[in-house]
Amino acid sequence: MKSIYKLKNYKLIRSIYSLSMLLKQFVKFKPLLLLKQLIWYSNQYLNFKKHQANQHFKTFELQPCLFDNTLTTPLDPTYFYQDSWAAKKIFELNVNHHYDVGSSAKTIAILSQFVPITMVDIRPIELKLNNLFFQEGSILNLPFEDNSIDSISSLCVVEHIGLGRYGDPLDTHGSEKGISELKRVVKHSGKILISVPVDDENKVYFNAHRAFSRDYVLSLFSGFELLEEKYQYGSNLYNTYDPEKGFGTGLYMFKKL
Repeated sequence: MKSIYKLKNYKLIRSIYSLSMLLKQFVKFKPLLLLKQLIWYSNQYLNFKKHQANQHFKTFELQPCLFDNTLTTPLDPTYFYQDSWAAKKIFELNVNHHYDVGSSAKTIAILSQFVPITMVDIRPIELKLNNLFFQEGSILNLPFEDNSIDSISSLCVVEHIGLGRYGDPLDTHGSEKGISELKRVVKHSGKILISVPVDDENKVYFNAHRAFSRDYVLSLFSGFELLEEKYQYGSNLYNTYDPEKGFGTGLYMFKKL
């Protein structure tokens, strides 16, 4: 790693290094696409150099970005719908402090600028923000008392527990145990926001994630009232579960009775 930092003094070497990282990332899987984009990049570079130089920018380095010139803005439908849905719910709850377990740190950081949030994860975050509080912990053993939290979220998390994907111990009942902990710490009348993959039946896609049927999700939240549910299939968000659509993402808001 130290040798990489030494390259900062050598523009040409840094440019070559940047390009080599692109080659390493794409040549194995998309050689024709890579070749096409390298030709495009070369043409762009030559045309740019033909323009009159901007004397305010005399230092020139190569740092190819070959795959950003798309016709539409690339978005992951799951996180696009899930995170905006959760943000709306958290704002509507109007709590003094919200808690989150394992969701996207970027999303939680943004939300923390509107409501104080304590984020729990097994992996500490190194960046700091006002109103964002981090507490190291596992969804299998949350560091909170029973019935102590007004609102808690865990988005696209419990489906991974126990599959070893992130170095966690293998556990065939990891998802159920994680949900039990979320249920344990939320107050009576408190709210849980959760999202999980859904499918036409319960499935394990080892070692990526599990997927759940709607009936099984509801059974896991016995003692809770379902306040809202949404389902993302492909590029659309629906109000109802449709097993015939196959794999998707379920968004659920529950209240503890």
